[in-house]
Amino acid sequence: MEFSDVSKVPKVSQISKVTKVPQRWFWGKGTWGGLLDNDDSCIVDPGDPNFDSSEECEQSNAKPERVDFEEYKKKATVIVEEYFATDDITSTANELRELDMPSYSFYFVKKLVSKAMDRHDKEKEMAAVLLSALYADFIDPPQVYKGFFKLVESADDLIVDIPDAVDVLALFIARAVVDDILPPAFLKKEMNYLPKDSKGVEVLKRAEKGYLAAPLHAEIIERRWGGSKKRSVEDVKAKINNLLIEYVVSGDKKEAFRCIKDLKVPFFHHEIVKRGLVMAMERRQAEGRLLDLLKEAAEEGLINSSQVSKGFGRMIDYVDDLSLDIPNARGILQSLISKAASEGWVCASSLKSLSLEPEKSSVEDSVARVFKMKAQSIIQEYFLSGDILEVSSCLESENSSCSSELNAIFVKRLITLAMDRKNREKEMASVLLSSMCFPADDVVNGFVMLIESADDTALDNPIVVEDLAMFLARAVVDEVVAPQHLEEIGSVGVVEEARPGWAVEDVKDKIGKLLEEFESGGGVREACRCMKELGMPFFNHEKQFAHYVERAKTAGWLDSSFCFTKSGHVTENGTC
Repeated sequence: MEFSDVSKVPKVSQISKVTKVPQRWFWGKGTWGGLLDNDDSCIVDPGDPNFDSSEECEQSNAKPERVDFEEYKKKATVIVEEYFATDDITSTANELRELDMPSYSFYFVKKLVSKAMDRHDKEKEMAAVLLSALYADFIDPPQVYKGFFKLVESADDLIVDIPDAVDVLALFIARAVVDDILPPAFLKKEMNYLPKDSKGVEVLKRAEKGYLAAPLHAEIIERRWGGSKKRSVEDVKAKINNLLIEYVVSGDKKEAFRCIKDLKVPFFHHEIVKRGLVMAMERRQAEGRLLDLLKEAAEEGLINSSQVSKGFGRMIDYVDDLSLDIPNARGILQSLISKAASEGWVCASSLKSLSLEPEKSSVEDSVARVFKMKAQSIIQEYFLSGDILEVSSCLESENSSCSSELNAIFVKRLITLAMDRKNREKEMASVLLSSMCFPADDVVNGFVMLIESADDTALDNPIVVEDLAMFLARAVVDEVVAPQHLEEIGSVGVVEEARPGWAVEDVKDKIGKLLEEFESGGGVREACRCMKELGMPFFNHEKQFAHYVERAKTAGWLDSSFCFTKSGHVTENGTC
């Protein structure tokens, strides 16, 4: 599902790095100070410089009636049920407006989320999308805040009917933060208002540490319930290109910002920066207009500083290719960087150095380009045939010089293609990687390239972090790379997920013991339970081959001198 009117403000991709709070986080005459009050009424302070005596009269004359709230609850419940049946945001918004009881909107938030929590992922995603669409225009920010606080407050009750309420509610809160309808401060502030042993505190901690602290958390959270999975990288790039072209023609900055928000890909905003710079270099007459767009987007927080830096960094890497079509591309880019730095919306010191002379690559671009196509063909053929020897032969022919760069490119291409396929191909990729005997540094460089492109890959593969972590862990277990190489690879998120809980030898020892217990009369169910408790599916091959070798020796149909080294090479006559 895609909704063009869902996103209201730029999303926060790195909560810990936010320094500028969107203006719409402030509401009415005050700020967040009054949002912690549990009283439904709005208290007027005569000492407030914005105090209006007419307001006090209106408030004193207004008498909240319980019957109104009970009526609102019934109607709100019906609206929620109808929305889940129709998936019609516009109709739901109109019905909510017709109720004309904005001071009770917090209950609608609570009812919508609590109903969705007990349903399928489809309804959970629908609820998150609806809240983002209604925010500010139909439901005031303080009411959204209060609605989520009421949910957290009632977590102990919710868990009675929804066993996984803690995790689901934590994910809803994390999604609300990512969608910018809850301020990040909500988690810390509300934790102080709850009993320390309450489920509500557990929910807030889970949201903070389990979801918002994770690498690439924004895209993972957004896709957890199936949102926007069908959009490809090329689709998003095409939309970015179109919005920039339309902006250059019309000069309508407001419309350009709306289009950027509607894309709902804050983790991919570096592509907007990159394409904007390319267009400015290609169309010199539009340079001022495009830089002005990027500058204001950065200053307003629509494109955050890390995405701006990444976009410029990608341009620095890409500038040599541009030189083929744009004379003096390096000089022009250097000028653009200087202008942006002087205006204060990019930090030049955080970027790679850009000399006016192109750096000579150890592998010509044309050679690398041809090799990538050949490598893709070789890998696709391998997935069909499973012939490792044929892969070795083809690689020897295509990379006769054993270039480290080409080896790394092959590793990246192999894992990239495998991640987009089924478990069979993933296993085949790991087996091939352990069989090729590439130098460890080449494999490490391949993983570094994979991790650097993870943001782009996430558009097509929402679980790219988990997949890469699994491949990396398997590479360590297969002794393709050493554990110390994890520090060199340096991507905290992937590395932390890839780092085994035990040392490799500890795991092997546990596997050996569970097999011994099974051989001595243990049940299959108990053995399977032990395997699950290991929690290391990428290590299951260790349970199989070594066990089969010993069993074959015992049965007498495999010579007792047969042995294999840690690298997997078979030897005979006892020479291990």
